[in-house]
Amino acid sequence: MLVLGLYTSLVLVSLVRQVVSAENHDTRASSCAELVQLRLENTTILSASHVSGPVNVSTPGSCQSQALVSSSLCRVQFVINTTSTSAVHAEAWLPDTWFGRFLGLGNGGLGGCVDYVNLDYGTSLHFAAVGSDNGHDGNSGSVFLDHPEVLNDFAFRAIHVEAVIGKQIVEAYYGLPHHKSYYLGCSLGGRQGTQEALKFPEDFDGIVAGSPATNFNNLQGWSAILGRFVGAPDPTGNPRFIPADLWNTIAAEVLKQCDELDGVEDGIITEPDDCQFRPEAIVCTAGQTTGCLTSAQIDALHEIYQPLFGTSGDLLYSRYDPGAEADGDAQAFFSGSILSFPNDWYRFAVLNDSSFSFENFDLDTIELGDRIDPGGIQTFNGDLSTFEARGGKFL
Repeated sequence: MLVLGLYTSLVLVSLVRQVVSAENHDTRASSCAELVQLRLENTTILSASHVSGPVNVSTPGSCQSQALVSSSLCRVQFVINTTSTSAVHAEAWLPDTWFGRFLGLGNGGLGGCVDYVNLDYGTSLHFAAVGSDNGHDGNSGSVFLDHPEVLNDFAFRAIHVEAVIGKQIVEAYYGLPHHKSYYLGCSLGGRQGTQEALKFPEDFDGIVAGSPATNFNNLQGWSAILGRFVGAPDPTGNPRFIPADLWNTIAAEVLKQCDELDGVEDGIITEPDDCQFRPEAIVCTAGQTTGCLTSAQIDALHEIYQPLFGTSGDLLYSRYDPGAEADGDAQAFFSGSILSFPNDWYRFAVLNDSSFSFENFDLDTIELGDRIDPGGIQTFNGDLSTFEARGGKFL
């Protein structure tokens, strides 16, 4: 009977939340608009308007011009002044039918784009969802130059203030506090979720941290040095440079050598860690000029397909996985240019030198970045015991 009574109580709580939502439907637009008068610490409500979905709405900033709103909701745009020289712009999407759940969202890349896709996804499942620009507009890191507080927003602060202020907006609108709070993010967003559990364990009850880029500094360093292995930033005349068409030859050979390691020839390398790729198998022989690689290119492949170790032999980053080269996007590492993310991270965050030439980039530069650790972004060590003790769930 006790279990039945508890279950009944939980159902009633859920129903009460929905009934409150339904009863207020006729006045929802005016209730939403009134949120512009809300006074919260260091926060300005820029706009609050009811949106009847499905419809596309215009979006601020440089990342995109419009976003889909599938469900009818109250859309709140606001800015949080984190310091005198930094600010986080954010949006709260508050669905007409709300089940008491709060959802905070992360970012990707160098992280200045509101995640409108998951704002829409979350509200379609009746979450009150909040996403931010992580303290700057767009995916360029140039804004970090000489702006340490903007860097701090990016590294650890934006998601925290998004959660704190977002929950207050939710309670002001519905007249009820949330009863569970969740976080969703991938890559940079996965790192942000991990950082939340470490630094601000009270913010979320459950965290989905997909593919977390926790070893952030060395990830950027590894991404840059992969390009250096084939002659970036200027591969002109460099014998180690591998043209795009030869990567198809490399991909075919990797698959040939490693496909059957799991006992099945199916075009899939099931466990890349078991693949010990031998690029010598496609070295050019006498008179051969196509479908093969030179000895200098083979040397570059040996460096690419082995773990990255530092000047003292410490592991900095894992190797480029055999099989990844078959993905055209993954081949961007070897285009002859330094990828935009490490380019911006080292110039504007680590070295604070917009004129830095990647002709001078090497292991010493990577290790310097790890020591400087801009904004404390390296989310590779920490103590999750407080988050665990309060019953937090981490996926």
